[in-house]
Amino acid sequence: MQQPTVNRELIHLAWPMLIAQLAMMANAVIDTAMAGRLTVIDLAAVGIAASIMATIQMSLVSVLMAVPPIISQMFGANRQADIGREVQQGAWIALALSLVAILLMCFPGPFLAISNLQPDVEIKVRAYLSVSAWGVPAAFALRLFFGFSTGIKRPHPVMLLNLLSLAIKVPLNAVFMFGLLGSPKLGATGCAVATSLDAWLIAALAWGWCLNNPNYAQFQLHRRIFAPDFAAIKEFLKLGIPIALTFIADLTAFTFMALFIARLGPVVSGAHQIAANLAALAFMVPLSLGNATSVLIGQALGANQPDRARDICWEGIRFGMLIATILCLIFCFAAPYIAAFYTTDMEVQKVAIPLIVMVGIYHLGDALQAVTVNALRGYKNSIVPMMIYTLTLWVLGLGGGIVLGLTDTLGAARGAPGFWLAAIASIWLVGCLMAFYLNRTSKKHCEV
Repeated sequence: MQQPTVNRELIHLAWPMLIAQLAMMANAVIDTAMAGRLTVIDLAAVGIAASIMATIQMSLVSVLMAVPPIISQMFGANRQADIGREVQQGAWIALALSLVAILLMCFPGPFLAISNLQPDVEIKVRAYLSVSAWGVPAAFALRLFFGFSTGIKRPHPVMLLNLLSLAIKVPLNAVFMFGLLGSPKLGATGCAVATSLDAWLIAALAWGWCLNNPNYAQFQLHRRIFAPDFAAIKEFLKLGIPIALTFIADLTAFTFMALFIARLGPVVSGAHQIAANLAALAFMVPLSLGNATSVLIGQALGANQPDRARDICWEGIRFGMLIATILCLIFCFAAPYIAAFYTTDMEVQKVAIPLIVMVGIYHLGDALQAVTVNALRGYKNSIVPMMIYTLTLWVLGLGGGIVLGLTDTLGAARGAPGFWLAAIASIWLVGCLMAFYLNRTSKKHCEV
């Protein structure tokens, strides 16, 4: 296998996924920006409710991250007829998960108890979540379609649908938030109405197009409706639940890091938000590349080509680390300019500049773990990564951050830099352990 060929395949799959991920992030930015033109109460309600909704939905929908590796192995083995059956089993799982999400969003008491909101904000948050719950089944159906399309190496529909979703979100928000075209002015709740309608429109378009496209006929998606196959669902969940728990460990460690840093005051918290936003944006690149690597590995394994799968692993890592190095250098040398772009507050800039440099170093480890953990998912291996993530990110990352950032145990408390030092150590350790385990796993498949 020639390296340029693999790199071209990775790029062909990764760039539409990257644009799709950025479009999804832009949706949240649009909601915040448009809510900012309403009252402070509406802005706060949108921010808080969207965070609760994202936590609930992403924690549950991440189970469906098992779809691409499962489908890609079937696709590589030319089991097209079985793919339709597997997608239908995924639909049953998505339906069950969406019902849990709806229940949590309609009764968000535990989440609101943590926030201790003002009564007027809480009323709007509850209204936002209850309205958004109507769009949950569509959001989960979309995730299933995205996983299916990615698994069969067709990421372009995913990209186009996410861009279309982004394009219609602005007018939908305008109509329901600001009361245009004769609609009542609903404020923050209008944003939730727009989100639900957007999800249903895109989901209907995605599956309507898929079911009527002759190029998808080979998968026999609507040959007949299969009842839940609990053996197949059990196999799906054996891969999907550890993936979800891995995601939750990563999400919660980062969330609690922000909460602890908030104790250090608004200046430090603001600087950390800049650094965290940069880390999240940069992460989209190795995440997309990792997803592409996972799909190609799954297809190679399905075609009984373990040597090719192993080559794809290392090409994905090399390519990912090359891009990560470039981004790291940009963050290190352009930190003052990046900080100035985010804020005009000189105090926040002063604190943010060293954090941005640390984000660059952090991103190198983040890129390594993103590609390797997704490559392992291509091998349908998710339990060991879950254990490594949970222990490392929570104990070394968050625990170490508390020790270095807030206590004098290992010298004077370092504040936000202490948290980022611990985060760097933990993410690098995760990346190295994942690479070691990936090497062992891929070699074992070659020896069979």
